[in-house]
Amino acid sequence: MTYSDSSDRFIRNEREAKIAARADQLAGIFAERAPKHDLEGTFPFENFNELRGSGYLALTVPKQYGGEEASIYELVLSQERLARGDGSTALAIGWHIGLLKQLHLSGAIPEELFSELCLEVVHDGLVLNELVSERAMGSPTRGGKPETKAVKVEGGWLITGQKSYCTLSPILNKFIVAATMSDTDTVGSFIVEAGDGVKVLETWNTMGMRSTGSHDIAMNEVFVPDRYHIRGKASDQLRKPVPTDGNMLHIPACYLGIAHGARDFALSFAAKHQPNSLQVPIADLPNIKRLIGEIELDLITARTFLYDTADRWDKETGNRENLKIELGVAKHLATNAALRVVDHAMRIVGGLSLSKAFPLERMYRDVRAGLHNPPMDDVVITNLANRALGK
Repeated sequence: MTYSDSSDRFIRNEREAKIAARADQLAGIFAERAPKHDLEGTFPFENFNELRGSGYLALTVPKQYGGEEASIYELVLSQERLARGDGSTALAIGWHIGLLKQLHLSGAIPEELFSELCLEVVHDGLVLNELVSERAMGSPTRGGKPETKAVKVEGGWLITGQKSYCTLSPILNKFIVAATMSDTDTVGSFIVEAGDGVKVLETWNTMGMRSTGSHDIAMNEVFVPDRYHIRGKASDQLRKPVPTDGNMLHIPACYLGIAHGARDFALSFAAKHQPNSLQVPIADLPNIKRLIGEIELDLITARTFLYDTADRWDKETGNRENLKIELGVAKHLATNAALRVVDHAMRIVGGLSLSKAFPLERMYRDVRAGLHNPPMDDVVITNLANRALGK
């Protein structure tokens, strides 16, 4: 029997319906808190307590360790629905669940260590992120080398440096950092524990995504035992890398979710708003219908490509290397569609859309952050051109 959900054709079975329902419930709660956290630029600790209590933190943890072992498709579905309520919370937790999926697929760390991390997520509510960016590097995806240093000492390493855009920093008890190793001058990755020598510098005060807690983290000779050196070993060069890029679809899922939330608000407003100069609500006006139609076209196009790409990535395990360009296209389409959708939603609502009493001005600011998440638009376009040219 084929499962169908008239509310969303991208929900294909009962498991996906449950995942979406949980995200919808959380999104409704988070939407109530979002304006205050956005205005004050504060981190929504209570949202992450809700995520812990609901089991959301273990969405991509393998079943053998007590998680749900969500596919990339299910990750996208859950994240898109969550972002309809609060983009900052969705983007922030996306890095956590995406990283767990990446570590599981890649086998980049020993199974014993990975199982320890997973059990901490399931039982203790551990939240993880990988900190790569530095202010002197620019985008890490463009090949910058970290200035953070890892100096070899007996039994481990001393890590010194400062990372930027450290999303989730207020609640990171453990995190992964990239550092240049002193003995080989190559880049390695290390699990660092919060504590002596680790300090969160509250630098995050931005136009959009104000509640992600993406502050800087400074490290001063932080000791990391050898078992927490997880990438950059000589043995890594002997293994063929496993494509794990599908986890990055959490980014376009988030921005499409924000756009969908803006669409829902604009539709509700248009159906009810009737100035005294009109005999009908503004939803009946031809120019408003045109804007609504363009919103629907953008969402249908971007969502279809996003979900199709996620589904292909899950199923075509032997073709994942060739799907990297499609992953970039999905992000490009979703982010730019989200910008247009929120803009159209604001045009529908009119001058009231600029008011902080409504969510649209926050959504407008939040979706712009997508332009600065990887991969960048120019990289996506260049990759398409190179493929067309056979390069």
